[in-house]
Amino acid sequence: MTISMKNVTWVREGGTVILNDVNWEVKPGEHWALVGLNGSGKTTLLNMINGYLWPTRGEISVLGQRFGTVDLRELRKSIGWVSSSLQQKLYGSDTGLEIVVSGRLGTIGVHNKPTEDDLDEARKLLESLKCTYLANRPYQHCSEGERQRLLIARALISKPKLLILDEPCNGLDIFAREQLLATVEEITKQPDAPTLLFVTHHIEEILPTIKHALLLRNGEVFGAGRTTELLTSEQLSQFFGTSVTVEWRNNRPWLQLEFDQITIH
Repeated sequence: MTISMKNVTWVREGGTVILNDVNWEVKPGEHWALVGLNGSGKTTLLNMINGYLWPTRGEISVLGQRFGTVDLRELRKSIGWVSSSLQQKLYGSDTGLEIVVSGRLGTIGVHNKPTEDDLDEARKLLESLKCTYLANRPYQHCSEGERQRLLIARALISKPKLLILDEPCNGLDIFAREQLLATVEEITKQPDAPTLLFVTHHIEEILPTIKHALLLRNGEVFGAGRTTELLTSEQLSQFFGTSVTVEWRNNRPWLQLEFDQITIH
């Protein structure tokens, strides 16, 4: 299993239960969306997958390695995690090429001279993600969409077996969002693609290649399975606790909320 969680509970100091009895399995080659509103426990779950938090109760295995029997620092080398918190740590003066190469080195910034092989691999990734023009541009001068593509390239350079994109479309306009989603879709179609965990609270971002979803609500699993079975009007109305309509267009789900005859798309 790529991810296996059995009866996982995490209780914050003070007694607040953040995750409660989570059971979830991700098989190799599956791509999953993790859906939940703010405060649902998504970030805690991601920190557990990466081994930054230890369950109060339960068992976790990631990439076939059971927590408690593996060096988590070594395990993290096989996990690519793209998040807004990483953006804040990077050096704005670093060029796009340096940002990508730093992923191979596992550092914030490039402190040692990279090898030509590392540089070549970074350039290939920039080309494959259609952002070669960013190679010499300072990170601080890149748009939000460009920064996200650089972070994805940075994650991919270490050839991870599991790629986590934590709300990658947050802050993007509709055009930048669709460009980024097209990039993500191309990644999932590659024969050697890592297992993808795509975290969002906007279901329209869930691509056709992401065929499974985990719905997390108040720290508990509301549902886990095929997107076509879970992302329905009935299921999501129960999940969100309000009446919603789901319409599938081009194999992507689109949500409509209705408040007093006013429809919000």
